[in-house]
Amino acid sequence: MKKIAILFPGQGAQKQGMGKSFYDNYDVAKKTFERIDTTLERKISKLCFEGVDEELKQTINTQPALLAVEVVGFEVLKSVLDIKPAYFAGHSLGEYGALYASGALSLENCFKAINARAQAMQNACETATEEGAMAAVLGVDSKIIKEEADKITTYVDVANFNEPRQTVITGTVAGVEALSAILKEKGAKRIVPLAVSGAFHSKLMEPAGKEFKKFFEDVEINEAHTPVITNTDAKPTTEPEEFREKEVAQISSSVQWVKTIEFMLSEGVNTFIEIGEGKVLSGLCKKMCPPETLILNISDKESLDIAIEELKK
Repeated sequence: MKKIAILFPGQGAQKQGMGKSFYDNYDVAKKTFERIDTTLERKISKLCFEGVDEELKQTINTQPALLAVEVVGFEVLKSVLDIKPAYFAGHSLGEYGALYASGALSLENCFKAINARAQAMQNACETATEEGAMAAVLGVDSKIIKEEADKITTYVDVANFNEPRQTVITGTVAGVEALSAILKEKGAKRIVPLAVSGAFHSKLMEPAGKEFKKFFEDVEINEAHTPVITNTDAKPTTEPEEFREKEVAQISSSVQWVKTIEFMLSEGVNTFIEIGEGKVLSGLCKKMCPPETLILNISDKESLDIAIEELKK
């Protein structure tokens, strides 16, 4: 028997044309994109379908565009298959896909929230007194990375615990450079600077958290009908006030993705479905899950058709 968790990815997967396959093939996708465009009073659908790389990299565009593909993909899946996940989870901004899918946020409130979050983060980047940076580190245990980060006097920390030997570091440019140099000596296979506008998931984002809190404290949040495993603590969450606190904290906290997957595996999840652009979370799952685990991704009609066939078995 399949015990299913649905996952929603974060920033970095964006590309021109995302979501177009859903739009072209499913009425529910067209209607959902139209609702999103109306809610945000701008053509997020056009940004997804035609946006150039420079546009899609801007935080204020990236976050609602990726979320749109996730929400549309989820609605399309529901329209073609009766599915009852045990858990939802999302990586960073993907957590808002999980909040929507779980019923914690309506579509309108979900997109208003992600728009406010993106704007607050962009504002924090533009007004920061120190330039921020991020880098992906491959081949070094995350515990070692955290230990070394804590020794450095210029600020640097862990943004994402993605899988045991793939970790994203974040902080000041000087801090990220200093830690990168140490980790190369510790045997890092690769260190890849990320093309981001600031130090996300770090204390440099605390001003963004304060700005977002002012908006989010008035947003209506429902009790989730299915637990969301939240980034800040990798714990199942359904209560509105817990979401209100955790989504503010998430902006400047580490994403506990390894613990998130470990928790769901411990609860007997044997099927993971990533909905949204790209295959990043599917790839991470393959590195952390037993070989018999069913891992699927849904990003267009072709991958949806494959997923449906697998889920019907």
